[in-house]
Amino acid sequence: MLIIAVAGKELEPRERDWLAHAAVAGVTLFARNFHDRDQVTHLIDDMRASSPAPLVICVDQEGGTVQRFREGFTVLPALQTLGERYRTDPADAISLAEQHAWIMASEMRAIGIDVSFAPVVDLGRGNRAIGTRAFDADPEVVAALGAAYVRGMRSAGMAATLKHFPGHGSVAEDTHFETACDPRALQTILDQDLQPFREGFAAGAEAVMMAHVVYPEVAPEPAGYSATWIGDVLRKRMGFQGVVMSDDIGMLGAAGVGAVAERIARHRAAGCDLVLVCQPDAVPEAIAAVEAMHDFDAGPGVRAAQSLSGRAAAEWNSLVSNPQRDRFICALHDLSSGAVSA
Repeated sequence: MLIIAVAGKELEPRERDWLAHAAVAGVTLFARNFHDRDQVTHLIDDMRASSPAPLVICVDQEGGTVQRFREGFTVLPALQTLGERYRTDPADAISLAEQHAWIMASEMRAIGIDVSFAPVVDLGRGNRAIGTRAFDADPEVVAALGAAYVRGMRSAGMAATLKHFPGHGSVAEDTHFETACDPRALQTILDQDLQPFREGFAAGAEAVMMAHVVYPEVAPEPAGYSATWIGDVLRKRMGFQGVVMSDDIGMLGAAGVGAVAERIARHRAAGCDLVLVCQPDAVPEAIAAVEAMHDFDAGPGVRAAQSLSGRAAAEWNSLVSNPQRDRFICALHDLSSGAVSA
């Protein structure tokens, strides 16, 4: 049930042991793991060879400020640029969102990445962690572009992960470094922040990532620790049957319930299928915590991770010779430069 992280550009002996453990369902990669395309492809192959079971390999390749792999890959504009285009040409913006998603996902699939945690469907209302990662402040705009982005990812053979449920954009705090509390009523959140999630689910999104934000009018704990948010709102009220994952349990917004073992137990009890452990030094404690669970069964977590495994994808050389890719890259370059499509 754990999605873990590793320290560098090559696997250490202890990391090979982690990847062989039944508690580990996948790995998420960061800029610290990347030098160039050949190196990261070799690292991905090495990680898969170190595990007796299929691993799901993940990354945050959103574009803008959050693009872990840059050298040798298309530079992706921030999602906010799509929201800006939507204001003048909604149809073009929707088309560009699908193209942005296809480029991102097809490049990741070509090197063996299964999942890029995208798209961000938080509302762009000044959150310090979200910023230009959000499409827009308007729920209708975010819903339209988010659904288009899901379609583009899925057309490239990649599952989509909507984040951060039930919406991180309407608080100022960055939960990497701060606790965050959103005092609004459930109905307000349903009417605003959850509209993009509903449209994303309708478009086929396979997963959601939870927010480390407290919504005290709904539940007293951060959403990823809340059976109310996951079981009652997400599963029952919204009918979502896909994969639910935590955000990184090393973030300060997740720390209030106790140490690593307690964080994992609370996420599991609330209904998370997968738990992200993005600080390598926390991985041994996380694995030990899972081992100590008297009712631990690796099966559900493995099945959840494998349901997100990437589908058929082009090899890199085939991808770069695809004229569609060239057209999409030109369109995204025009978007970044502010050019208006013909």
